[in-house]
Amino acid sequence: MPYKFVMDNIRNFVIIAHIDHGKSTLADRFLELTGTIEKRKMREQFLDQMELERERGITIKMQPVRMLWHPGGPERSEGPDYILNLIDTPGHVDFAYEVSRALAAVEGAILLVDATQGVEAQTISVLDLARELKLKIIPVVNKIDSAGARIEKTKEEIQKILNVRPDEIIEASGKTGQGVHGLLEAVIERVPPPEQKSGPSCRALIFDFDYSVHQGVIAYVRIFDGVFKKGDEIKLVQSGVKFETQEIGIFKPARSPTSELQAGEIGYIATNIKDPASVKIGDTMTLASRPAMAFGGYREPQPVVWTSVYPLKEDDFSDFKKAILRLHLSDTSFSYEEESSSVLGRGMRLGFLGMLHLEIVIERLRREFGVNVTAASPTVAYEIKLKDGQSRIIFAPSEFPDEHEVVSVKERWVRFRLIVPMEYLSAGLQLIQAREGSIFNTDSFGENRIIIQAEMPIRELMRDFFDEIKSATSGYASFSYELGDWREASVTRLDILVHGERVPAFSRVVSRSRVEREAKDAVEKLYSIMPRELFAMKLQAQGLGRIIASRTMPALKKDVTGYLYGGDRTRKMKLWQKQKKGKKRLKEFGRVNIPHEVFIKMIRRG
Repeated sequence: MPYKFVMDNIRNFVIIAHIDHGKSTLADRFLELTGTIEKRKMREQFLDQMELERERGITIKMQPVRMLWHPGGPERSEGPDYILNLIDTPGHVDFAYEVSRALAAVEGAILLVDATQGVEAQTISVLDLARELKLKIIPVVNKIDSAGARIEKTKEEIQKILNVRPDEIIEASGKTGQGVHGLLEAVIERVPPPEQKSGPSCRALIFDFDYSVHQGVIAYVRIFDGVFKKGDEIKLVQSGVKFETQEIGIFKPARSPTSELQAGEIGYIATNIKDPASVKIGDTMTLASRPAMAFGGYREPQPVVWTSVYPLKEDDFSDFKKAILRLHLSDTSFSYEEESSSVLGRGMRLGFLGMLHLEIVIERLRREFGVNVTAASPTVAYEIKLKDGQSRIIFAPSEFPDEHEVVSVKERWVRFRLIVPMEYLSAGLQLIQAREGSIFNTDSFGENRIIIQAEMPIRELMRDFFDEIKSATSGYASFSYELGDWREASVTRLDILVHGERVPAFSRVVSRSRVEREAKDAVEKLYSIMPRELFAMKLQAQGLGRIIASRTMPALKKDVTGYLYGGDRTRKMKLWQKQKKGKKRLKEFGRVNIPHEVFIKMIRRG
């Protein structure tokens, strides 16, 4: 029976799940069961378009898909067809703002929990966003066919966070398809249809976008009011940009053109805008002839982590810059600015939403554009008040002012949840305290698990905290965070001096309590990779206004008497004295040449 548009028969929803809890596999079963994808074209993780997504088992880029569902099966003779619009969203907290805009575009969410793992911290973070937006939550225990499934215990955890009855929780297996049919029926029964509004206004929410060389920015939208058609003159409320729609369509999941998009539908609008900076996630589309008010909740994505990135070969900078610009067309959430170093050459200073975002962008540069780069250790922003009354926000350690010029320093903190098994509670608490963290609540969470709520400086979080907590808990911990306020910071700039000269590229901002350890580690690392000169030279670390660590690298020995044989020893003594005087002059007036490879090894993460 051909489909006729009826708003009451539309269901818009997302799947909330932690990494590796089976979200992509469940989406595959939806596509199969609804006949959206032909069996011969089906592959695992179909909605994950990037090779990197399928390889790491995470969703990086949102992917909407429209599915038609016939309750009762394809043989049923009567009853309405339903449009099911699923938005496959990232689950990591780095992309929390983008996810929040996708959640604002739907009416319901499937809360998917792995029966072998239980509820994870990141799942709770996204769930909190969904509840704030008053979405209808459908709880599901997944992987019930697994040998280690703890179905009843997982249900107890879900009951605790959702306050629902056990019979409201659906049991399913994305792998075998068990319970998936009933889950689709539950989506139709429990998720409300889009709210019907009357009035002349036309509004659409942009929850993501892509970029095409021929069509410009392609906005992913949810239509809330009115009808959008090809050829309409559209205005973006936040940026004020106007354009004429080049193409309108839906996702099947490939883009499929249609004549119009009506209220309640999810689809795309090709804008022909060639500047991606003009289109922002969370912005509102409206007709230029009848402008309407913007949706609430819009904000500019703010980078929280910065790092300097350089091509491994200085001659590759042109290709590296082109790759950055092309990648920014599809991911405008990272910021970039060109920087130059007298020793490292030309590079880019990039700002990211978090550590996972940083890793993804660096990996995409290598895979998609074939550019080999090295990334310096990540840094965060500091707000500095100087004695002359000025205030500055700095991102690069080399720009951090000297100790005697600073009145106060502020840094950003984060609030986080950490869920750990009971036997690893002590290790988790010790690591938080060692990272200057403050614990304000602990509570039992299901069978033999504890949820810790705490806060710490974002500086400490970015210093491989996630890797260390995974190591300390044998991989059983789950972690999520959100940005907090600015607070006083006890930090200082640590400089590395080579032969008495400060090397700005080696500078870093460290905690005062850890400055001595960091200084010794930095000097030892430089000592192990620095080539020796013809004269002895000192490698020093300076912080808190004094030299903290020092090592002397001995001179490179050269046998100036090797060609002599026999004869009086006086000749050899003269050559030795001449060499000694030459080395003294080199030590006093010579400059140390630090090879490019040494800089790369010193700034590289890890």
